[in-house]
Order: sequence, then C-alpha cells, then structure tokens
Amino acid sequence: MGAFHDKSFPGESSAYRRARDELLAAELDLRRQVEAVAAMRRELPLGGTVTQDYVFDGVAGQTRLSALFADGKDSLVVYNFMYAPDDAAPCPMCTAMLDSLNGNAPHIRQQVNLAVVAKAPVATLEAFAASRGWNHLALLSSGGNSYNQDYFGESAEGSQLPMLNVFQRHGGAIHHCYCTEAFFAAAEAGQHNRHVDMLWPLWNVLDLTRSGRGENWFPALSYETKT
Repeated sequence: MGAFHDKSFPGESSAYRRARDELLAAELDLRRQVEAVAAMRRELPLGGTVTQDYVFDGVAGQTRLSALFADGKDSLVVYNFMYAPDDAAPCPMCTAMLDSLNGNAPHIRQQVNLAVVAKAPVATLEAFAASRGWNHLALLSSGGNSYNQDYFGESAEGSQLPMLNVFQRHGGAIHHCYCTEAFFAAAEAGQHNRHVDMLWPLWNVLDLTRSGRGENWFPALSYETKT
C-alpha cells in the first residue's frame, strides 16, 4: 500500500512503491501548478483591439476574421501552420500537431472557435489536408493579408513560425488575448521552446515512458513501413 492509495501492482517492490509515491507527489504538485497557470491565463486583461478585419481565403471562398466567431462563442483559437507558398511540403512538426488537433476539433468547437492559418494558397492547403485525412480543421490562407506578420506567425525575414493566438470578441470589438510566447523565451539546456507541448499528445505520451522523447528524434511527414 502506498502513501496515496491502496493499489499494488503485480510483483512491485517496496523500492518501486517508495519511488512511485515520490513521483506521484510531484505529479499532483504539477497538476496543481498547471491549474494555477490556467487560472492566471484566464484572468489576463484583454489585450489590444484587432485593428483590421483580416480577409482569409478558404475552401468556400473569402472569409473575415470576424466571421470566424460563431454565435454564442466569443473565443477564437488560431494556429499558424508553417507552410509557405513556395514550400514543397509543410513543417513536419506542425503537421504532427495538426494530425492530433484534427481529431479533437469537433470537441473543441463545442466550446470555442478554432482555425488554422497558413501562407500557402488555399488549394495547396486543401490538397494537403486531403492527403492527411484532415476533415475537421478550418484551413485558411493568409497569403493576401498581414495576419502572420502582425501576430508573429512570420519572422521579419519571412520565415514561417508555429504560433498559436487566442482572440476574444467583447463589446463589439475583437481583442487579442493570448499568444504562446514561450516560443520567444530562451530554452533551457536540453530543451526546445516547447510552447505548444501541452496541446500535443505525441510528446505527452512519450514522456510517460522510460525512453522519453529521445535525444534527436522529431516527427516526420511519413514513415517507411518495416516488414
């Protein structure tokens, strides 16, 4: 029997249980910290008012930022997909994250609005989405507006960046609320920026294992099937 519950797994040693209790205490502390940070995020003051109603190209034609807000849902989450007009293929890391987001999109949209924006033409985005089986993501091209530059989905040199921004409709205006700014903070030794890791099942599952994320492994667009 451990310090937190009365469960004991087959063959476990007392040393394992002591170490697992220490880890469980740390996990419970982490959960409290995650919830505290989420509360701080919700309590942020409204950010700056969006100064233009950006026009995006979508599969069904052009749509404005304001039209991405459904009735009764005043929050909008927008992810910048790293796919430039001249790229032969998009970012594999973004693609892996969006693979999982596609499956969760119907659930997310029960509570908030969700969109994915990229500089590539909408026909290119539509074709790539079909190849991945993405059927729940609202993919929009920002090739004709300055959204990426304004909200840091693009560097000053034109490189695409994987930013996630949140907007809030309030009092007849649209406000910026949140950005995954950890991307811009210096990463600690042995880490990457990890600004959207908590949204990403891939890394969370690997972190449960003894081998972890691996030293230099990153997701690819496709994998050879081994026989």
